[in-house]
Amino acid sequence: MIFDGMEILTTALLELNEFDTLSIDCHSNDDAWQYGTTIINFIRQVATEGITGWVGFDESGFRANLTFDIVTMTENDFEQIGYWKNGIVHKTERWYHHLPSQEKMPLIRVTTVLNDPFVMNSKSSKELHGNDRYEGFVVDMMKEIGKFLNVRFEINLVKDGTYGALINSTTNEWNGMIGEVLRGEADIAVADLTINSNRELAVDFTYPFMSTGISIIYKKPTTKETSLWSFLSPFSTVVWICLLAAIVSISLIFFYVGRFTPYEWCDPHPCKHHEPVLENQCNMRNSFWCIIGSLMQQGSDVAPKLVSIHSFIHSVINISFHSFLPRAMSTRIISAIWYFFTLIIVSSYTANLAAFLTVEKVPFPFENVEQLAQQTKIKYGCLKNGATHKFFANSKIPLYRKMAEFMEQHPEVLMTSNAMGRERVEKQNGKYAFFMESATIEYITERYCNLTQVGGLLDSKGYGVATRKGAKIRASLSEVILKLQETGVLQQLKDRWWKQKGGGQCVAASTPLTELGLKNLGGVFVVLVVGALAALIFGICEFLIKTRISTNNSTTYPQDLCEEFKFVMSCQKSTKLLKRRSMKSLSQTPAATVGSGGITIPSGNNDQQRPQLLMMSNNMNDPNQPLSPTPTTTTVPTMIIDGSFEQNNHIANGVLGIN
Repeated sequence: MIFDGMEILTTALLELNEFDTLSIDCHSNDDAWQYGTTIINFIRQVATEGITGWVGFDESGFRANLTFDIVTMTENDFEQIGYWKNGIVHKTERWYHHLPSQEKMPLIRVTTVLNDPFVMNSKSSKELHGNDRYEGFVVDMMKEIGKFLNVRFEINLVKDGTYGALINSTTNEWNGMIGEVLRGEADIAVADLTINSNRELAVDFTYPFMSTGISIIYKKPTTKETSLWSFLSPFSTVVWICLLAAIVSISLIFFYVGRFTPYEWCDPHPCKHHEPVLENQCNMRNSFWCIIGSLMQQGSDVAPKLVSIHSFIHSVINISFHSFLPRAMSTRIISAIWYFFTLIIVSSYTANLAAFLTVEKVPFPFENVEQLAQQTKIKYGCLKNGATHKFFANSKIPLYRKMAEFMEQHPEVLMTSNAMGRERVEKQNGKYAFFMESATIEYITERYCNLTQVGGLLDSKGYGVATRKGAKIRASLSEVILKLQETGVLQQLKDRWWKQKGGGQCVAASTPLTELGLKNLGGVFVVLVVGALAALIFGICEFLIKTRISTNNSTTYPQDLCEEFKFVMSCQKSTKLLKRRSMKSLSQTPAATVGSGGITIPSGNNDQQRPQLLMMSNNMNDPNQPLSPTPTTTTVPTMIIDGSFEQNNHIANGVLGIN
């Protein structure tokens, strides 16, 4: 073609006898070659036989009478099987010998209806013919079926644009696609045609190529829900109740364990031996304050006990507090378990609260079909004379019958197409809901982000291919449909037309936030219960062992145990007197003496002898004087406080004046 073009240009220049040369400036448009138009006119007049055949041009400047040979590659060479001329393909006999012709295949007439994405008009700037006029899921599926069955399909739209409904039961007259199949105008009907019992009486259906069900399409509300009690959203009601019960129960356990264990009873003023009183800081108020304070991450400091105006003023001015720290092993166990419980609860609450406050929660006026039927502000409808309309009309469920009566009383809510239903849902701004198959809703919500599906499926059904009763092709179609499903071809076609071709416009909605329940936090409550039981066991063991050690000779262990248990369970006092040993045990306690070699305890068996605590003379503090060999003896009462060496040491130091 390049050679023919150069030859035509040369011929035109030769026929143009005279012309003047002119220098041309590439950067200026002032000077132009005056013979350009003349040469174009000469080229249009040229007609010659070239390598590519006859070369000539029409009035518009396009090549006229252009012919292309159609060849096919054989084992040895290319062989002509036809030719193309003026937009028409001319086939020779060799065409049918080398290429599998669709014209030899059986022709199956298909009737369908326009409904995105099953069947749509093809978008093209050229005029299309035959099956090329349409595209969609059904068109691609029929191509795949044709490959298996070695048949060709002729797709045409149904004349009345409906799916098919019984018009006259006496004459069995149907309209829509079902009617065309019954009248012989089409061999099969392929679309989003629902399989139901009424249609099964008139035609046969193949195995369903897609499963679906009736659902509701509705416009997303745009207002944000606000609540005064949003801070309670992270936990469910059951968790809040269990948390409150845990606070009360652990506080009571802490209180009773603190009273049981003797290690929480201590002398608040060990230097004042004339006030032999033990005090327990694990009273009811402090126990609750310790548990609540640690849960609120604020510690468990408590104000000191105020015994005078001076101490009150001093505590107010200096804001003095002291830490409420457990002393016994049992109370420390329950404190540690509660701290662990608090760590998990507070962390879970904080994380879930942040998510609840940042994610917008849009309220829907209804969440299922029951709530939609009970209200009166929002109207609802479906496709007129479609399978969904028949579902409500023939339903035995009172709720669906009520909704069918509403649609009959308000015929304006019934639409003639799904597209009209979608448009009305958008325009009504939350005042209209439309029932349609979930497959179509899924396609719409992939492209219209302001629409969504509300509730689940009202029923379960499928789309099938309709054939005449007893048609042999029905079994073949069902077999191929099953193969396409097993190999995943139908799923690939659905993904292509639902998600890839125009889908994915809307960002996938985040997973709805759910409050944490016992399924999420039950384990930490179990740990808390186990820890509380362990603390109780330790507290009881400490109580039994300490009571056994401090038993006097004048009483028995069961008597002391009963007396201590009554005192602990009375829950009336947080102080008690020091328990002294009997005079017999005191008389057996040796007197302590302080000599030049230090403190010594001489032995003695005289019951009438009063215990002596010997001290050095006053000159022992004078470094300039030698120690007196004869110690000065001071008589003081000796007390043994619950067998505690540390407390005896404190009292001795106070008596001796040792700081």
